[in-house]
Amino acid sequence: MASAADSDDSLFEKIRAKGTPSPEVLQEQNEALNKRLHAQHEKQQERLAELVELNSTLPATVSSISVLNATHTRKGFLKRVFQPILSDNQDRPYTLGEALRAISYSAGKLNKFGIFNDEISLYLDRTNAADPKATATDLAVYISVKEKSRIFLKTGADLGNAEGSTFANANFRNIFGGAESLLLNASLGTRTRSAYNAVFETPILSNPDLRWEIGGLTSSTKKVWASHEEVLRGGWTKFRWQTSSGSQHEISYAGFWRQLTGLSPRASPSIRADAGDSLKSSITHTYICDHRDNPRLPSSGYLLKTISEVAGFGPLKGDVYFWKSELDTQAALPIPIPGLGHPSGISFTTGFRAGVLYPFASSKTANPKTSRINDRFTLGGPTDVRGFRMAGLGPHDGDDALGGDVYAAGSANLLFPIPKLGRDHPLRFQTFINGGRLLALKQPRHRHKEGKGSEIGSTSEVRQSFKDTIMELGNGLPSVAAGFGLVYAHPIARFELNFSLPLALRKGEEGRKGVSFGVGLDFL
Repeated sequence: MASAADSDDSLFEKIRAKGTPSPEVLQEQNEALNKRLHAQHEKQQERLAELVELNSTLPATVSSISVLNATHTRKGFLKRVFQPILSDNQDRPYTLGEALRAISYSAGKLNKFGIFNDEISLYLDRTNAADPKATATDLAVYISVKEKSRIFLKTGADLGNAEGSTFANANFRNIFGGAESLLLNASLGTRTRSAYNAVFETPILSNPDLRWEIGGLTSSTKKVWASHEEVLRGGWTKFRWQTSSGSQHEISYAGFWRQLTGLSPRASPSIRADAGDSLKSSITHTYICDHRDNPRLPSSGYLLKTISEVAGFGPLKGDVYFWKSELDTQAALPIPIPGLGHPSGISFTTGFRAGVLYPFASSKTANPKTSRINDRFTLGGPTDVRGFRMAGLGPHDGDDALGGDVYAAGSANLLFPIPKLGRDHPLRFQTFINGGRLLALKQPRHRHKEGKGSEIGSTSEVRQSFKDTIMELGNGLPSVAAGFGLVYAHPIARFELNFSLPLALRKGEEGRKGVSFGVGLDFL
């Protein structure tokens, strides 16, 4: 016969079992609650949009704007952002719709400064009726923000492009209350043995699209493909702005003292001839027009980027003189599947890059000099022309890659979503074919390279040699490789794991058959 205690235990177990829903039931309840809340939010937004639309033509006066919780940001800095949209500074009265658009546009600028969290709230209220100057159309605007932490520290490790490194970053935000930032970085690696830099940046006139930057760098990089180590010490200043169409411009001046040192015992005569110190003083213009839907993994849109550098000018002058220009383009197209009814997730991407380096004479020399190895282009590796070793294309002296003065490279990629992951997942399967050519400037037949700083010829001879080299670029097939692999688009970088097979390569160039791993921001 069951005891009373056993009956009580059985009763409590039943109550406990009935009162504790299963995980499946809890998940269904949460989903139902989220659906109701989402539906209520959508109805509220629709109602608000209807009210704004019905009253959009009513007169409105923006009498005051207050930014709440911006305790570390200067009032004068914020005043420059919002002062222009106050009604006192307008030629004509606002309608309610125009006032809301102007306020939203100015509030959107706050996100671009990088010192506030994305949750920026906007509130409207009537002006205090006790104010004798208040009118019936006056609006008081309140913008609630939350400032980001003023100090951000990060340490970690990077692996990719045949290099491993550890780093430490310190980012000081909003230093003087005007969205200024100071970034300090230190890294140690297998190829970049050490790198230390400091960068200070500030917006100009409280405009997030108009910025000034100044920085300094010291680094030591081992360039195993050319049997030497390059040490850099110098600094730069940059002025950048963004147009209303979204295009970006940047003008910079940089001065660097460069040492080509740490030569390998097997270094070629060409590398030894360039060893030693040089000073580069250059002015650079960069233009970027990026209309891709996703820079790391584009499925539609295009990119146009140009970099033009003139060395031998500026306060330091330097001892290298040249004009160097690069073009980088990319286009992506989605590929539909007939009858599917929704985007397939398949995309075709093509890219093209080209560059030229044209030496010219200085005020101290009558004729242009040959370019140095640390100014020339390199081509080949997992982030540009896949299927070739790092700097594997172009002129070589023994095992050393010498770089070139003129190059062109292109690629075509077909990307497919992974079946069980879906078309929105950042992991893709890709097939590709890419190729390119890298050439040194042809020298006049009666001249021979005599070593570092030797003259390549007269100005007219260099001009003709440059034309001949450009013509030679299209003479014959480029070096080509094809393959397949996986692509993962992380917000901070793109990762690729590919199997590549060189199909055509020229004498002296180094292909790479097999698996390669690449990490970077800009892939061909």
